[in-house]
This record gives sequence, structure tokens and C-alpha cells, in this order.
Amino acid sequence: MIHSIARVLQFIAVAGCFSSSIYYVICLWSARAFRRERKTIGGARSTQTLPPVSILKPLKGTDPDIYESFRSHCLQDYPEYEIIFGVSDPNDPAVASVRQLQEEFPDHAIRLIISPNKLGANVKVSNLEQMLPSTRFQHLIVNDSDIRVERDYLRRIIAPLADEHVGMVTCLYRGVAASTLGSRLESLGISTDFCPGVLVARQLEGGVHFGLGSTLAIRKDELERIGGFRSIVDYLADDYELGRRIAGLGLQVVLSDVVVETHLPAYDLRGFLAHQLRWARGVRDSRVGGYIGLVSTYGLMWGLLGLIAADGARWSWLAFGATALLRLVMALAVGSVVLEDRRLLRNLWLLPVRDLIAVGVWVASFVGHTVKWRGDRFELKKGRLIRL
Repeated sequence: MIHSIARVLQFIAVAGCFSSSIYYVICLWSARAFRRERKTIGGARSTQTLPPVSILKPLKGTDPDIYESFRSHCLQDYPEYEIIFGVSDPNDPAVASVRQLQEEFPDHAIRLIISPNKLGANVKVSNLEQMLPSTRFQHLIVNDSDIRVERDYLRRIIAPLADEHVGMVTCLYRGVAASTLGSRLESLGISTDFCPGVLVARQLEGGVHFGLGSTLAIRKDELERIGGFRSIVDYLADDYELGRRIAGLGLQVVLSDVVVETHLPAYDLRGFLAHQLRWARGVRDSRVGGYIGLVSTYGLMWGLLGLIAADGARWSWLAFGATALLRLVMALAVGSVVLEDRRLLRNLWLLPVRDLIAVGVWVASFVGHTVKWRGDRFELKKGRLIRL
């Protein structure tokens, strides 16, 4: 009986190693295709028009290096744009950074909007809906408060919207970790797990059909066609939902060649796990089929299962070694080459730890529907938040 169970586990482990290896190869193919297409974009930008842009940044609380992130948006090589910040509480600690920014850049169009009404469970989207009437321009960019950008960010993000068939532009990002273990694990996951998954979805699905909170560039006309921000005010994954609805109009969602930075909080291990669980349950509700399929990509877990089930037989070491090597190559190809994450190598030794934690989070995500976000607790039902 025990022998039969061991044989079954060996078969499952081999199948898992094989499926994971195939996935890693697809990641490499997707990364190569993305880099190849990057090279053709520069020439298209040389003749672009530069429409005026409204940048919307909803705020709640402070983030690491938040002022420098704000400041990077004031250093753009772009002729005309405005920056609109929004808070739901006039005493929010982020307000001080906005005031400081206005003092340093008095010639820039920088405004702070107080959004007193809670239009739904997602306070960020509630703020956006109340900030929108203050915008002066047709082209909008929404990005998270902790995003730091380069001087050519606006030029490169806006360029694809010159095509009337493009309805949204979004972009990849890399995480700048604090010194804590949780923060380093978070950064490693962004570069070696999340972003590879985005590239694979783009390649296999014939384009991106969702948005990323790092950047959402849209036109007001398309935003109104999907019902405005108010139509997604109860969704946890508002960026995903916004992109999905734009794609539903028959318009393209373009993944820009831009890579921005997010400066991560100094998560302790508990904070890291809570953030991962919230993200996992959000993805589970948004893309349930793909999320369930993630189990076939956990190569290190399947390799270890093979070693245990085969009692360290030579073939199990070979399977584990080949799978681990492909995992490492994929992580370096996407993290170091595509994202240009200069801090990846110093955290790479944590990759096995991070991958095994991801398996535990994946399992835990199916055991419950509660998430914590910015100090509040919600129940998640079909992607929608219900405040507890």
C-alpha cells in the first residue's frame, strides 16, 4: 500500500516538474518577445504628439519615500500636465507631502482634492471618482502613491494612446525593498513571479486584458463608456477590473516598455503574509481559472515532493536540479534583464523560501474570503468588497 502511494506521488511530482519547466520556458519566450518589441517602440515615439495630461494620485496614509515618488512626477520632460492628489480625510498624513511639493514646485499645476464622500468600499476608487471633475484634460494617468518614475515617463506612456484602437496603457514595475525579510521577499516575488506571469498572459492571450496599478493611462471618453470610476468602486482589484472593461470595448490594452519603481514598506513576516494573502484572494476572484492553474507552476515544491517520494533516488535529484535551474534562469531573465532589477542578485538566495511560501499562500487563499486593506477588514465576494 505504502509502495503504491509512493509511486503515485512520484508520478504527480514528475508531472509537476514537467509542467513547471514548460511554464518557465514559456516565461523565457514571453520575456524575449517583450524585449524584441521594445526595440521597435523608440522610433514610433520620435514623431508622437504630446497631448496635455492629468495625473491622478489617490492617497491614504504615507508610503516609504513618498515625497521622492511625488517629486519624480514634477520632473517630467513633458510640455503640459497637471497633478491632482486626492484624500478622503483632510488630516491624512500624506497631505503634508503634497503641501511641501506645492511649495517646491510653485509653477506646476498641483492640486489637492478632499473627497469626503465614501461612494463604495474601495476608498481609492471613491477618491478617484470625486477627483475626476477637477481634471482639465482628456488624457488621464492614474498610478499608485508609491510609484517613482523617470523623466521620460509621460512621453513613453502616452505614446500608444495616439492610436485610436488603444484604450489603455499599463506597465510593469520592480519593487525596491526595505531591509526587512518580508520586504525583500515581496520584492523578489514581484520580479520573479508576478511580472513573469503578466508577460505570459500577454503572450498567450494575444495581449493584455487587465491593468496594473503601477500605471493606468486612459482617455476620458473610454472611461465614461465603461461607467466611470463609480462602476468599479466596490472592487478590490480595481486596476484589473478597469483594464478588463476597457478590453471589453474591443480596444487594446498595451503593456508599455516603461518599468517604474515601487518603494515597499518594511514588512515584517506577518505583514508580508497578510499582503500576499490579500493579493492572492483578489487574483483568485478575478482570474479563477488561471489562479487554480498556478499549482502546476510551483516547480521547487514538485521537485522536493519527488525527492521525498523517491527516497532521494538519482532520477529525482536530476528532475529537481533541472527544474530548479530553469526556475533560476527564468528569474534572472525577467528580473535582471526585463525589469533591470539591480537588487535582485542580493536577494536571489531567498528564492526557494519565497516559492515555498507562495505554495502555502495559494492553499490558504481558498480557505476564507476575508482580506485586510489599509487597516480595514472586508469580505470578498466575486471580486467585490463588503466592509466588515
